[in-house]
Amino acid sequence: MEFAGKVALVTGAGAGNGETIAERLHAGGASVVLLSRRLGTVQAVCERIDPQGTRTMPLEADVREPEAMERAVAETVERFGKLDMAVNNAGVTGPAGVSVANIEVETWQEVIETDLSGIFYSMKYEIPAMLENGAGAIVNLSSANGLVGLAGMAAYTAAKHGIIGLTRSAALELAESHVRVCAVAPGYVATPRILESGQDVTEWMASQHPMKRLASREEVAELVAYLLSERAAFMTGSVHSIDGGYTAQ
Repeated sequence: MEFAGKVALVTGAGAGNGETIAERLHAGGASVVLLSRRLGTVQAVCERIDPQGTRTMPLEADVREPEAMERAVAETVERFGKLDMAVNNAGVTGPAGVSVANIEVETWQEVIETDLSGIFYSMKYEIPAMLENGAGAIVNLSSANGLVGLAGMAAYTAAKHGIIGLTRSAALELAESHVRVCAVAPGYVATPRILESGQDVTEWMASQHPMKRLASREEVAELVAYLLSERAAFMTGSVHSIDGGYTAQ
């Protein structure tokens, strides 16, 4: 129960990595606010992991809207009294196999606004709450493709690279304030959405990792939990790959 008495906010918590991260933090003793564009998804997760609703709260908010994120942080503090931890996970991939010259402008804007601006908007309001609290820890979800190029997914790759720059800049700004900021860069993870893409796709994804398998959601959640914990108290501005060797190639 290393997170007993702590309050966490997790974006994109209705499915995939975000759901498992929220579950892991709750299991560690934290009170967790689960945020999604679709309220029903996070309500279902809350009911599953915390039937009494004592240490969870579902919130509907779109990370692309700064006012929504300002309100989400305010509601978190109103309900639980503070904000200690944040996991900025919400994101979209956009279409694959589309060259830069052929990306629709609207597609570019949606991916950048969700994946990069959404994390900026989240941090913009999370950081003051943590400073008010005197300490905090933030983990931003980038990607292995935030460290290397990926043909045919330029918007996603650019956004995930941008998250790393944003993480490092914020970490330096906050280095003396007891608020830490780190990033996690997963490879392909066995989320329900990926598993639903079919055996041919998942086998190809697994083959891209030298370890020849997908990451589990639990493995990603454990890394995030470690970075949020006091065990990582001297870690800030760092980027942590969990990609089966993908970026070592």
